[in-house]
Amino acid sequence: MIDAIEEYEAARKRGEREVRLARAQGHYPYLTALDDMIGKEDSAGEETVGYREIPLSMVVGTKTEGRQKAFSAGFMPLLALSSEFSRKWQSLIRIQVDEGFRDPIRVYEYMNRFYVQEGNKRVSVMKYLGSQKIAAEITRILPKKSDDPEIRRYYAFLEFYRVAPLYEIVFSKEESYEKLAEIMGQDLDNVWPQKIVDTLKSMYLFFSFVFRSKFRDRGDATVADALLVYLSVYESDWLLDTPASLVEKRIEKLWNEIQTSANDDNIALVHEPSDDENAPGLLSLLRKRMPYSDKRPLRVAFLYEKDTDVSRWAYGHELGRLSLSERFGSMIETQKFENCEEDGAIRDAIDKAAAGGADVIFTTSPEQMDETSRAAFHYPKIHFLNCSVNLPHQAVRTYYGRMYEAKFLMGALAASVSADHRIGYRADRPIFGAVSEINAFAIGAALVDPNAKIELVWASKRGTDWRREMKERGLTVISGPDLIRPVAESSREFGIYTREADGQIRNLAVPLWDWGKYYEIILRSILHGGWDAAPTAGNEQAINYWYGMSAGVIDVLLSDHISYYSKKLVEMLRAGIVSDSLHPFAGELHSQTGVIQTGAERRITSADIISMNWLNDNIIGEIPTEEELNEDARALVRVSGLE
Repeated sequence: MIDAIEEYEAARKRGEREVRLARAQGHYPYLTALDDMIGKEDSAGEETVGYREIPLSMVVGTKTEGRQKAFSAGFMPLLALSSEFSRKWQSLIRIQVDEGFRDPIRVYEYMNRFYVQEGNKRVSVMKYLGSQKIAAEITRILPKKSDDPEIRRYYAFLEFYRVAPLYEIVFSKEESYEKLAEIMGQDLDNVWPQKIVDTLKSMYLFFSFVFRSKFRDRGDATVADALLVYLSVYESDWLLDTPASLVEKRIEKLWNEIQTSANDDNIALVHEPSDDENAPGLLSLLRKRMPYSDKRPLRVAFLYEKDTDVSRWAYGHELGRLSLSERFGSMIETQKFENCEEDGAIRDAIDKAAAGGADVIFTTSPEQMDETSRAAFHYPKIHFLNCSVNLPHQAVRTYYGRMYEAKFLMGALAASVSADHRIGYRADRPIFGAVSEINAFAIGAALVDPNAKIELVWASKRGTDWRREMKERGLTVISGPDLIRPVAESSREFGIYTREADGQIRNLAVPLWDWGKYYEIILRSILHGGWDAAPTAGNEQAINYWYGMSAGVIDVLLSDHISYYSKKLVEMLRAGIVSDSLHPFAGELHSQTGVIQTGAERRITSADIISMNWLNDNIIGEIPTEEELNEDARALVRVSGLE
């Protein structure tokens, strides 16, 4: 039979130790009182959740201050053995050991944590005995919605909870809930089948046991963060049938990726290549000391989503691949894989490339990232890169261009030839980086013509014919698609062009992606050992190359149809961009809804440029919602889209 007095004394001593430790660390040593944390003005109301078993680890305080100092912060008792409190605690531990508690406690849930209204001593007993769960009647207090990241994460959790009521699943990033739903073959709109919920719960509990036994104090990632990374890489394995020892080894292998997934500052943007990567004569020096040679070339594979004969994007990358033989000769050997759109096709192409001895694999679309990241763990000796921005993966480096720099120049050029102050802009899809290109174009136009208006048309909206719409609006100066189609076609509606009175198209300028130069820079860094010297922050940041005009990977190609003065304007602006003395997003900025930034010396951060989701005040149009997009665009937006 349990000695309740002895157990109480042991619990009280544990509580006293917790109080001393908390004070030594400068923390409040007693229970947190929810009423002291929030007032009515902080709440958006209450809702009844009902009866649930809740994790005791998430019970962190009391609703009111009445019993606040009767417990340590860990819910251990502090009052004297002779107190009535002590006698009730002893009675409760006997009941729990003999027959178990029958009545649920009453709690308030706020921001994924529970605060006890009735049943503090029962919680104390259960925590002392090492229990994991307790039955509770739950009332939820909703915080007022705001752009605060913590509140956004909480409302993302609520969206998940309403289809899969599991309190244990708490992520560091709001977008993780949608990704988990996708992995489980579900969505966040429809209630999940109970069998799926039970399976996820069992997987979480098993994974949590393995994770907490060795990794709980090694970083900031939650168990849910780690589980999501695990399932993203080993999604074909049935977790519950996997030995705990193997799961532990896999977590160790994935550790840097797990930490990156939980880190708010999880991308290291590399803006410029190092000086030695472009040094004259470097290639001849490298031949003497690198492990690669004409007899053992660096083997590089390129995966394209679509066929290079029909896709502008794939065709541009293919031109870059073909130029590598001119830049490196026989020291580099390349191959391409087309139509790698589905996961199976991507996986097959990577397996073939790996079997052929590939040292480097480039995947050229954000939609290929998930399969690329999975492959990177299966082939750790291969360098994997994906053409995208703002998709943090420790095992896969990403690369993209600061195309907004070229768009800034093109906006200025377009304004210099527009007689009616109106310029049409054909936008593609609202993904990371796209809005900054639109805004840079609009700002460049406004610098030349303060009355310039940019009329925005999204080609990816369902039912939109952007050419017809531009024509119906009477627009004669237009920014069309950036790239030329790889097959011959009658239309010349690309880049900056004008539609003359007789209907003829006159091309003025086109933005240029020099993928050959970009690939040359990256491959040189691998050849001379610079790959391993790229910046990271404690292996918790993913590396994203984000080169621009100064690196020679972005430019503007001008036609002979523009005047000497327009050419001079573009060249002067280009020189300012390359020298970094001019920046489109420096100084005062105004959106359609208000001032974004003041101060002549300030400039928006690179991270804010990439995730920009507002439109400049001289733009007519708006950013479409996901529901307004066609299916191809929606698929890409789900992977790399703006909020």
